[in-house]
Amino acid sequence: MTKKYVCDMTKGNAAGLLLRFAFPMLVGNIFQQFYNMADSVIVGKFVGSHALGAVGSVGSLNFMFFSLCMGLGSGLGVLIAQYFGAGEDDYVKKIIANAVYITAVAGLFMSLCGTLLAKSVLKIMNTPQENFADALIYMRIVCGATVVVAGYNMISAILRALGDSKTPLIFLIVASGINIALDLLFVLVFHMGVAGAAYATVIAQVLAMMGSIWFGLRKNPYLQLEKRHFQFDREILANSLKLGLPIAAQNALIAFSCVALQSVVNQYGPVVMAAYTATSRVEQLVQQPFGSLGTAVSTFAGQNAGAGRYDRVTVGCRVSVIIVVIFSLLMVSVMFLTGDKIVGFFVNEPEVIEIGAKGLQITSLMYIGLGLIYVMRGMLNGVGDAAFAMINGVTEVLGRVGFAWMLMLLPSVGIWGVWYTNGLTWAMTGAANVVRVMQGKWKTKTMITTAKPRVGM
Repeated sequence: MTKKYVCDMTKGNAAGLLLRFAFPMLVGNIFQQFYNMADSVIVGKFVGSHALGAVGSVGSLNFMFFSLCMGLGSGLGVLIAQYFGAGEDDYVKKIIANAVYITAVAGLFMSLCGTLLAKSVLKIMNTPQENFADALIYMRIVCGATVVVAGYNMISAILRALGDSKTPLIFLIVASGINIALDLLFVLVFHMGVAGAAYATVIAQVLAMMGSIWFGLRKNPYLQLEKRHFQFDREILANSLKLGLPIAAQNALIAFSCVALQSVVNQYGPVVMAAYTATSRVEQLVQQPFGSLGTAVSTFAGQNAGAGRYDRVTVGCRVSVIIVVIFSLLMVSVMFLTGDKIVGFFVNEPEVIEIGAKGLQITSLMYIGLGLIYVMRGMLNGVGDAAFAMINGVTEVLGRVGFAWMLMLLPSVGIWGVWYTNGLTWAMTGAANVVRVMQGKWKTKTMITTAKPRVGM
């Protein structure tokens, strides 16, 4: 049982471990994106481009409210991976038990904030009047369910920190199918508009969370907890906040920068909003291999740092960079050859398709920078380099706000400044991550100072 649902990444071929761990996560992440894509395609095709723009304008806001929950989950995941690598099995169980308290409080708080602040935030973003009502409905429903997303992200972070990337995949596949079926039912049959798409997403997320928790409790030995493990531990809380809050702040800053850029997009009107939403959905798919690889590197780095194997951390990072370069070059070709057909999958309007296709061509040239962000950030987070997480977030804010402001002043750039802003931000932030890794300071950031051989349970 232990070997089947737990993977010790401190031994064996680094490339093989990373790819075997990342692949199920990649499949799962792609299915997870079907939540957003199903909403976008069905809303865009059957409700209209204005409704699609409304859904898209809420995307960055959703991420901002989710970021605190995801950051805390990441912090706890790093702790679990490091103590697992160090052979501290009983302490791993204590961390998992305490994660329940942290997740519940953070998730409920963010759900409340997302629901109450929705209208004010959309006004601040200059959301056009024709998109406002739909955006408000969608945001209140989806953000109100942040506690569910927090629960799913937490159980996924726990399982992945222990080397199990397959269990979350199983329930994401099932949930994504249910999501699409409910989208069609609520939007096409019941004519519920964007509210129907939002409810379909929330129901699917609830099922994914419940399924992962149920299966983990039954099959993973580290989730078979005793009453003593649930004793509140201040040290675990402090360490999880030390690692998680900078990551949460990083995510929040990145989300803020996306919100700021979305407010610029909104100023260009519904057509550009719809094109930007379509390209954002495509790029969310492109980012999935990067994100899966980054999470694999984080777990790999966390376990090996906990075991004192810094040489393996470096090897894992190098292998991941090679994969990023190959995939990025492939995607450039895809976007230049088929960009119009890809955007046309989301909307019918020729003007929206033309703008979106060119936008994809612009940003595809910077995909290598985007991939480097995921890999380097994953490694740094895994070893516990929490301080740089904040710097990373600030860099993205400066990039998106700064580049957007400068490019808007250039009449020759026009609406294309929106896509150039994303690409240049990726390049700048990716370079900053590379510099941090090459400095080598991350070797002193691990939470564990001593390690013992892994002996299993």
